[in-house]
Amino acid sequence: MSVSSPSSRTGRHPSQPPGPGRPPGAQRRPAAGSGGLAALTVTLSIPLAGEEPLIPAARRLLEAARELVERGEATVSGPHGGERRADPLAVRTPQAPHVPTVHIMSASRTVLLDGEKLPLTRLEFDLLMHLVAHPRRVFTRLQLLTAVWGYEHAGVRTVDVHIRRLRGKVGAEVPLITTVYGVGYRLADDARVVIDSTG
Repeated sequence: MSVSSPSSRTGRHPSQPPGPGRPPGAQRRPAAGSGGLAALTVTLSIPLAGEEPLIPAARRLLEAARELVERGEATVSGPHGGERRADPLAVRTPQAPHVPTVHIMSASRTVLLDGEKLPLTRLEFDLLMHLVAHPRRVFTRLQLLTAVWGYEHAGVRTVDVHIRRLRGKVGAEVPLITTVYGVGYRLADDARVVIDSTG
C-alpha cells in the first residue's frame, strides 16, 4: 500500500538524498494539482491475509491512512499502480476467528461442540453445568468439591484434574473455564454456551 499525503513544507528538493530519520523508501515530490506543494510518499507492506489478527500498531497505521483518504488529504495506490481514493480497511481486514458453541442438553446430559458429541464423564458434566449456572461467580476448589462432588474429602487437587480433563476434551482454542489465580475457577467471559432443557 502506498499512501501519498500533501504537505505544506517545500524545503526539500525531490532529488536530495534522504536526511537523518527519514527512511530510504520515503521521498518528497511535488503533488499533482497541489500548486507546487511537496508530498511525502510512504510505502507500507502489511500482511492482510491469514488467520492472525492485525497487531495494534498495524491497525493504527491503517486507520490513520483511512482518515487521510476520507479527508481527501491522501490517495491509496494499489500494487499495480494507479491512484484511488478508497478505504484501506474495507474487505481486507481479517475476520474474527470462529468461536465454537458448546451446546448442553441437560435432560439427556449430553454436550455438543459445534454439533460433535463430547465424551464427558458424570462429574465433568456436573462441573460444567455448575459453572454455567453461575456464569459470573468465582468458585474456590473447596466450594466446587462441596457443590459438585457433594463432599470435601477427595482433596482439592481433584478439582484441578477434572478441570484439566474438561478443557482437554473441549479443546485449548475454545474459551470455557477461566482460572482465577489464588482463588479458583469460573466460566470464561467469552464462552459461548447454549443450554437446552428439553434435549
